[in-house]
This record gives sequence, C-alpha cells and structure tokens, in this order.
Amino acid sequence: MKSEEIKSLFVQFEQASATIEDIECWLARDLQKLLGYSQWRNFENTIGKAKEVCKNAGENMAYHFADVSKVIEAGKGAHHEIDDILLTRYACYLITQNGDSRKEQIAVRTRHRSRTITTRRRYYESRT
Repeated sequence: MKSEEIKSLFVQFEQASATIEDIECWLARDLQKLLGYSQWRNFENTIGKAKEVCKNAGENMAYHFADVSKVIEAGKGAHHEIDDILLTRYACYLITQNGDSRKEQIAVRTRHRSRTITTRRRYYESRT
C-alpha cells in the first residue's frame, strides 16, 4: 500500500468517528468497510475475538462494545432495522489486532502500531 493510500485510510478512520455523550466512537458497520470486510458475519467473528480480549483484560466490554441498532433504506423506499455496535477507540484497536492480517488495511494498522510502540520504547529507554 502506498504512502498516500495509508494516509487516506487514517483520515477515513478519523472522519468516521462520532462523539456521543462526550465519548469518541465508531459504528462497527462503518469500520467493517474501512478494514476491507465485505461480509458482516466475517467481521462479527473478528469483533467476537476482540470482545474476548477486552473481557480477559478486565475491561468493561459493554462500554467498549455497545450494541445499537440503526435503520437503513432497503430499496423502494422501505426501511429496515439492523444491528450495529458502537466502538470506542480501544475496541477499534482490539479489532485490528484480531483482524485478518491478509487484508491490507489490517496489515497497515498493525505495522503502524508496531512502529509507534518501538519508537516510544526507544524514547523511554534513552531517557533512563
């Protein structure tokens, strides 16, 4: 993935966020598209893995993964209610950590995080 595509992916991620009750969050179905998942059921499996990690870390899973529903247009003016999930930034992080690494969007996020962690580690080690 080229540098411009990577920057575009990060911009799209930030633009997809919303603030609800002073909490920055993303809708899972929006994130699904950004991360290259074409089918909700496959993305739900990744979310399930991320929820398990959240729970094992002792975090409040309901806070980071809030079940919601939304109404979408279903053709010919009909409307249909579908399930969605409000995700905190931490939940998004866990999803990318547990996502399909064959997807370029997931691999980019993983590489970016690895570089950030390495840079921070070196910075703190140099200060001691």
